[in-house]
Parts: sequence; C-alpha cells; structure tokens
Amino acid sequence: MKLGARIFKTGIAIVLSLYSAQLLHSPSPVLAAIAAIFAIQPTIYRSYLTIIEQIQGNLIGAIVAVIFVLLLGNHFIIIGLAAIIVIMINLKLKLENTIGLSMVTLISIMESTEETFITFAGIRFSTIMIGVFSAFVVNLIFMPPKYENKLYSKITSTTEEIIRWIRLSSRHAYDHHLLKSDIESIKKNVKMMEDFYTMYKEERSYLKKSTLDKSRKLVIYRQMIITARKGLDTLKKLHRFENELLQLPGDFKAAIQEQLDLLIYRHEQLMLMFIGKVPLPAAEEVLDVFSNNQKLFALFLNQPREMDEDSPHLFHTMQIVAAIIDYSEQIEHLDLLITSFHSFHHNEILVEDKD
Repeated sequence: MKLGARIFKTGIAIVLSLYSAQLLHSPSPVLAAIAAIFAIQPTIYRSYLTIIEQIQGNLIGAIVAVIFVLLLGNHFIIIGLAAIIVIMINLKLKLENTIGLSMVTLISIMESTEETFITFAGIRFSTIMIGVFSAFVVNLIFMPPKYENKLYSKITSTTEEIIRWIRLSSRHAYDHHLLKSDIESIKKNVKMMEDFYTMYKEERSYLKKSTLDKSRKLVIYRQMIITARKGLDTLKKLHRFENELLQLPGDFKAAIQEQLDLLIYRHEQLMLMFIGKVPLPAAEEVLDVFSNNQKLFALFLNQPREMDEDSPHLFHTMQIVAAIIDYSEQIEHLDLLITSFHSFHHNEILVEDKD
C-alpha cells in the first residue's frame, strides 16, 4: 500500500484541528477533526471551493438546528425531520458535497438540552469551522503533488499498453481472455488520466507566462487523452470482431495491419517527440502515414461485391475500418499540435518523463 499525499495531509489536518480546538478550549475537539476529514482536498483550488461550500453547509445546518430546537425541541423525531430539511436545502442550493458535514453540525447542535442553547450552538459551530480552516491551512502549506508529471506518466503508460495490444491484435498473436480483462484495466487507467488532467487544470499559476505555457500544454494533453481513447476504441473493435478480421481477403487484411503498424508507430513517435526525445520528422514521412486511409477505405468499398449487403460481416468490418480512420485522424491532429508546439515554443520547459 502506497502512502499518498492526501492520506498524509488528512493525518496532519486531524492533528492540527485537534490541537487548535484544544488550544481554544473547545469542549468537543473531535468535531473539529471530523470536519477536517470532510474538508481535505487534493488541490489548493479545490480546497478553496470546498471551504466556501463548507461554510455555507455549516451555516445551513446550524441555522436549521437552532430554529427547530427553539420552536419544536430536540426529540429524536424532530432531529430526523430537521435532517430531511437540511438535505433538501443543500440539494436545492446544489451543495451536495456538504450534506455530510451539515448533518454533523445539525446533530451536534440539536443534542443539547442546556438552557444556554444559543451559546452552545455557537461553540459547536465554531469548533467545526476550526476543522474546516485547519484542512485549508494544511492544503496551503503542504503543496499538492505535480499533477503534470502524474498526468503525462499515466498517459504514457496507458498509451504504451494500448499500442502493444493493437500490435498483437493485428497479428492475432494474443490471448483473447487476457485481452478482455486488460481492456477493463485500460478503461480505469483512461479514467485516471482524465482525473489527473482535471487536477492539473485546476492548479493555479501566478505568472502570466506560466499560465500561457500551461494553456498550450493543456490542449496537447487533452488531445493525447482523446487519441488514447480512440486507440482503445480501435483495440476493442479488433478484439470484438476478431473472427471477421480473420475471414477478410488477404490484401485487405494486410492493408489493415500495415495501416495499424504505421499509426501506432507514429503514435509512439509523438509521445517521445513531445518531451524532445525524437526530432520533428520530414513532411513527406508524415503524409505517408495518413494517406494510407484512402487505400484502406477503397479496399473496404470493394468488399460488398463479394458478400451480401445484409451480412453482419460487412457491418462489423465497416466498424473496424471506421475505428482505424477515426484513430488516424486523432493522431494527425495530435501531430499538428505537437509539431506546432515545438516549432514556436521549443524553449518551454517540458514535463519530466518519469513517475
């Protein structure tokens, strides 16, 4: 098990919230710790948004608790009714993420039977806010990991796995069941890529030049993810229609394999080109890679003469060809972005190629 930054920050936030609550002589420091757990976030920007939401959610829980206790008391049924009202208000205001902490605030306040209820409610509310602010301070002090490195590393490893399977699938040199399980794993990795992309996008830059550099990189990373997705779609089609692929005429089958080899080779080149490990290729070399789509499509158009137009085999073959062409177009767009990036912004610092 790997000790991640968020786990480490959560532990520190709990310690800080408990210490702060005790220092301020709060009667229930544990409430501050609970609030800190809810408020900890992986990025400073998300932490800022969270603290705004948590303040609103806590106010809703505290106000509803005070109103219900003063008007109706704090019977178990009344607490349950108040909880329903708090949930409805949070949902109405689109504060779904604060429902848990609002419930903590509500119940911790409504449990009181003291005569000085308002004072008690204020102390409980303040204690919970100590936890929220403690989590925010921890997020500010302990800087989040470099999500750009994590993003590129995940894109690279996932793309390499997709390319490896496409190369094996085009030659029918793979285990069908093993590929099926690996496709599910690749889907999860693609989702992680998108999560890292969102976190990197949320990181704030304080210099104008850094903001512009990051904006250009975000465009490329977005296209890298889209291209990897199209590669995965192609792999899924090759896996799903394996039998149809085996029954294709020899020249058509060879054309598919040739085009896939060119595409995955170009895809590999682009990933290395982005970090400066491969120089920009000659224009005619790039043209050869993408012009083969016309040859592949022409071969496909000749297939209906040899089979019934209502044959499922024809439609399945069409899906394979469409996926390959779509994958090719995304690689072509990625090629354009990376080539432009290196042509006009080659002095910018690029991401490190490491975990």
